[in-house]
This record gives sequence, structure tokens and C-alpha cells, in this order.
Amino acid sequence: MKAQTREIPVRFYRTESGRAAVLDWLRGLHKADRHAIGLDLMRVQFGWPIGRPLVGSLKDGLWEVRSTLPSQRIARLILCFHDEMLVVLHGFIKRTQKMPTADMALAKRRRKEVTK
Repeated sequence: MKAQTREIPVRFYRTESGRAAVLDWLRGLHKADRHAIGLDLMRVQFGWPIGRPLVGSLKDGLWEVRSTLPSQRIARLILCFHDEMLVVLHGFIKRTQKMPTADMALAKRRRKEVTK
């Protein structure tokens, strides 16, 4: 008997003014790169729980989705779970081996806003 996949709803972080910062960032990427990130997010949405190499824990309730893009770059989406939903908090192109401090701090601030 085949296991039934359960879709986890996905929501993108919005500022108090209603701006969807992550969606704005995604729209600025090449179409093929957006598509690759979208497929990876869909794998998480329909296949949770997923481990490495696609998803890794950042601790404190944050997770990162790792996408290798057709443009030969590496993208990260940082997300959390809230109200039985995946909330995409931040997205960026990774330029260094280590997680950038500013990107992590921004994701933590946004998580606090979402979960309060």
C-alpha cells in the first residue's frame, strides 16, 4: 500500500506593510533559477521530513533548503514551521562556505515576528 503524501501549506513572510520580501527576491532571479528553487521547495512541501543534502537544521526552529541553480550558483531558503505551515522567511545566494551572520539574524527576527 502506498503512503499518502500530505501537502504542507507554504506561506512567504510578509512585512507589516504587506511586502513579500522573499517573493520579490525570487522574481529578480533568472527563470531557470526560480524554477529550481520552486522544485526544491515543492519537494519539502510534499515530502517532509527530508534531510540532507536538500534540507538542514539551523537550530532554533529554523531550517534551510539548499538549491543548486542552473546558473552555477547556490541559493538558500530559510524557513520555519508555524501553525502547521512552512513559512519561508528569507532567501539569498550563498557566496561563502559559512552561513552569513546578517542573513541568519534577519531570519531569526522574521521568525520572531511570525511566531509571536
